[in-house]
Parts: sequence; C-alpha cells; structure tokens
Amino acid sequence: MERWSILMHKEYFKFSCAHFLIFPDGSKERLHGHNYQVSCEIHGELTDRGLVIDFKRAKPIVRAICDELDEHWLIPDEHPELLHRERDDGHTEVTYRDCHYLAPSEEVIVLPINNTSAENLATYIGRRVRAEIAERFGPNKIKRLHLGVSETSGQHGVYEFEVEDA
Repeated sequence: MERWSILMHKEYFKFSCAHFLIFPDGSKERLHGHNYQVSCEIHGELTDRGLVIDFKRAKPIVRAICDELDEHWLIPDEHPELLHRERDDGHTEVTYRDCHYLAPSEEVIVLPINNTSAENLATYIGRRVRAEIAERFGPNKIKRLHLGVSETSGQHGVYEFEVEDA
C-alpha cells in the first residue's frame, strides 16, 4: 500500500501563553507560561498534480490558529471546579478552589477543553485544522491527521485523527 502526506513544522507555528494544569488529586501548578511549537502532518490521496494538499494554502490555517492563541492566558471551560466569569469592567475573574485571579478579558481565551494540557491543546488545534481543511479543500481531503504541540523540547502532546475505512 502506498501513502502520501505533507509535514508542516514551521518556525512561525508557535504561540506563547500562560496556563496552569489541574491534576487528578485536585492540586494545580502555579500560573506559568510556555513557548509552544506546533507540527502538523496531513495524510491524503495524491492528486493528479502530485499534491496531497497545497502547502501554500494549508500553512496559513495552522499559523492563524497559533496567532489567535499567542500571548493569552488559556482557561479551560469544561473543568468541573474551575470557574470564570467576564465582569462588566472588562476583566475576567477566574477561581479554582481557594485561588482567585483577575485579568483583562482581552488577554484571556476560554477554550472548550477540561484542562490546558499539551494533549488537549493539540486536540483543540487539530480539530480546528480539520474543520478549516474540510471547509477550504472539501470534507474528504484528510485521511489522517497528526498534530503535535510541544511545550518544551522533547515533550509533546499529540492528537491524531484517522478516517475509518467503510
């Protein structure tokens, strides 16, 4: 069986953000930041022009998502104990147990995840990439997607999606 893919790992596929993880025992990390790096591999059929997907049209999709996340505090919306609310004064109040935080709302992004782990960030970005590729190139363009989010060198969260054979 022959397979084809493109692998995108550009210097500008990066974002810096603040977050903290909440562990299964209820403890949490201190608020801190990472300089995340994203890589994306898209598997698909080879076109009659010899392309899986046009790099020039695919790279801006990943870059735009990274740019959206860059220089923000990432908050999970689906954690059962972490609470957040946007106040009338333009600030977002975040509470986890006895810890209370306040930040300008424009600097906070609330994501549809339950924790801000590298795995969940990879899932969030990977699903966004899948949706954008389907919208721009057609719903059947991706056969398999492998998206990695590195929070430090040698430490990656990975999301994979594969179309099941019918």
